[in-house]
Amino acid sequence: MSASDHDHPPYGFSTRFRVDFADTDAGGVVYFGRYGRYLERAVVDYRRAAGVPVMGVPGHLFMIRSMGVDYHAPLRFEDDVEAFVRVSAIGTTSHTMDVRLERIDAAGALHVADARAVVVGVESWDGGGATAMPADMRAAIEAFEARTH
Repeated sequence: MSASDHDHPPYGFSTRFRVDFADTDAGGVVYFGRYGRYLERAVVDYRRAAGVPVMGVPGHLFMIRSMGVDYHAPLRFEDDVEAFVRVSAIGTTSHTMDVRLERIDAAGALHVADARAVVVGVESWDGGGATAMPADMRAAIEAFEARTH
């Protein structure tokens, strides 16, 4: 299934993966703290598809400023997951990534979680303040969002 197979107008990009054993507790249910890993996986795939450097560029390296997850249903070992991704806002120094996770099985899709991360660009990972998003990076994100909607 792709993003076009679902009724998700605001999400033009999706990626799929399977739940790993290492992400689960003794009962085979995904531990809540592992959802950050799923958010990261989905965002990295989005960046690659959009032609945006995965880690940012020198002088505007990506760091997470904040992240939140709303849980709706559990994921379990070996579940197939589709992650729908979009950039919902672009600021001067940051952008906001939204991710919707769905469990995919023979019965269809079940909405399991929504996540949001605010990503800020910084001078370097060793320190320094926030930096303005390069114009070509902003243009690549805006063009990708326009193509996928």
